Amino acid sequence: MASENEEIQSVAKRDPNFMLSLARGLEVLNAFTPQRQRLTISQLSQKTHISRAAVRRCLYTLATLGMVHSPDGRSYELLPRVLTVGHAYLAGTPLAKAAQISLDNLSKSLSQSCSVATLDGDDVLYIARTAVNNLVSIDIGRGSRLPAWATSMGRVLLSALPEAELEAWLGRAKLIRYTQYSITTIAQLREEIALVRRQGYAINDQQLEIGLRSVAVPMLALGGKVVAAMNVGVPAAELTVADLRAQILPPLRRAAAELSMSL
Repeated sequence: MASENEEIQSVAKRDPNFMLSLARGLEVLNAFTPQRQRLTISQLSQKTHISRAAVRRCLYTLATLGMVHSPDGRSYELLPRVLTVGHAYLAGTPLAKAAQISLDNLSKSLSQSCSVATLDGDDVLYIARTAVNNLVSIDIGRGSRLPAWATSMGRVLLSALPEAELEAWLGRAKLIRYTQYSITTIAQLREEIALVRRQGYAINDQQLEIGLRSVAVPMLALGGKVVAAMNVGVPAAELTVADLRAQILPPLRRAAAELSMSL
């Protein structure tokens, strides 16, 4: 399978209007994740399949623009100015605006953290979130990304993909053991996604973070297409999986259905 950088270069050769340097810069930015917030030139080169020399030029340009910096002269991390790139989209789309209002109401009624996310490549992209407790070790907010396979919202969104797209996605998925409960094989993940399709919701029981349980449902646009997922996260010490189904799932489904009607 061709690397993403090879695909970018292929497009650049076919299309004279395609800016290869801009594409490379965006690939470097996308290489930073909540789990890997500080990366060296070598690590960025390995993740993006872009030469070290090109990565170095990208970082020099991004640093000049105030988007990255190197606190130790060796590794790089993002600066807040990067948020301006996507903030207008995340804050201004009708879905994000409506979702935030819905989440605020749902969170207030349940006294739990609630989120809405869309599928973006191999990740879920949080477009709205209301947090009432700190259940995870990383700071999750609007614009955060997590591996789709490891989250309840991601599995809901993956279950809505056409079979051919899902198989292509599974073919490139890289599973990580976050906890002792994590799914670690593609066969297990395929079974879990099939279950989500049958029951219409996904439950993640401490597979991403010990102490965190979540349940997610799809959000439908006109015509029945799944456009996003909504979830509620709860402390595992307070609510069991049975509690999620009995106490959290019904109001979550109602909130998602009401929000879907406004799309």
